[in-house]
Amino acid sequence: MFSLSGGKKIKAYIVLEDGSHFEGEGFGYPACAPCEVVFNTGMVGYPESLTDPSYSGQLLIQTYPLIGSYGVPPMREKDEYGLLRHFESDRVQVAGFGVAELQKSPSHWQSETDLAGWLFRQKVPAIEGIDTREITKILRSKGTMWGMIGVGDDLDLELLKLEAMEAEERGSADLVKGVSVTSPIEYDAHSKRTIAVIDCGVKFSIIRELLSRGLNVLRVPYDSPAGVILRSEPDGILISNGPGDPARCARTISTAAELLETGIPMMGICLGTQIIALAAGAATYKLPYGHRGQNQPCLDLSTGRCYITSQNHGYAVDSRSLQGTGFKASFVNVNDGTVEGLRHEAKPIFGVQFHPEASPGPCETSFLFDEFTTEVENCHR
Repeated sequence: MFSLSGGKKIKAYIVLEDGSHFEGEGFGYPACAPCEVVFNTGMVGYPESLTDPSYSGQLLIQTYPLIGSYGVPPMREKDEYGLLRHFESDRVQVAGFGVAELQKSPSHWQSETDLAGWLFRQKVPAIEGIDTREITKILRSKGTMWGMIGVGDDLDLELLKLEAMEAEERGSADLVKGVSVTSPIEYDAHSKRTIAVIDCGVKFSIIRELLSRGLNVLRVPYDSPAGVILRSEPDGILISNGPGDPARCARTISTAAELLETGIPMMGICLGTQIIALAAGAATYKLPYGHRGQNQPCLDLSTGRCYITSQNHGYAVDSRSLQGTGFKASFVNVNDGTVEGLRHEAKPIFGVQFHPEASPGPCETSFLFDEFTTEVENCHR
């Protein structure tokens, strides 16, 4: 078991921009980082969540009290497509991690290391022994906040409080640029059909879902012009998940607006759905504390069926702004009535705010990839 300072307890703080602070024991890497403080209600799935690019720049607080019980699987194992088997990207993406209790002696047949050692090697600060439920109550009542995480023996709490008030300016840079590829990557499913994935921070599981359905994937940078994408003659386009405010993705929105006019089948996931909405002339807004976890109920407005979904987003599409865009809401969140899906009334274009690829689960909505595949094939009949 890796331990900071040879088993000695290391001081750690979470400081919110409103001045409130929480002291605990540090693990992972000794460092300070500005971050948006968010919470996740999932009981499992921390390897997937911590490597999800949508969490870039965020301090992830787990509401479930015990984290780390099954350790961390090896990062070298790949599937038949060359994608890491157990993770959603090739590194930990969060700015920091907070748990109530860290399991220091994990047990699982696939575990290669413990959570503390993994985060240390990934240079990510983390804190345990804090009241994560109290932090969650603050965020639910006051809304998501920016703040600082600090791990180390020489921390200055008053300095951290000052830095927390400036954390948004320091931590909300071009987050999508930091998680997108810089040049195209091809994944071959030995198919006649190719999907261009606009990478705003795409999860490996999304690419895997497409490949498993016999679709080649061309993964392109988030700022690729529409003309460049179209020169590859894609049979379909998927705009991926990703971090931050969708309105900041000006170049991706511009590209999406041009692609909407082509008639090529399109699918958006999470941030990708918000980008499609903005490209069509709709508006987005920031949710008070977002939806993050694997237990969000969503109602399919066409069938009346409710699905339990995996989610990770802090923004939503304004339903009133859809009027005149050609899009209508296809899913809504049962808890708060927010838009969870869009579908164009005439074109083969749709998007969902939740994650049909799951990872972590549940997997109830993976059929949406089947629908996208069918629309791609229908355009070539």
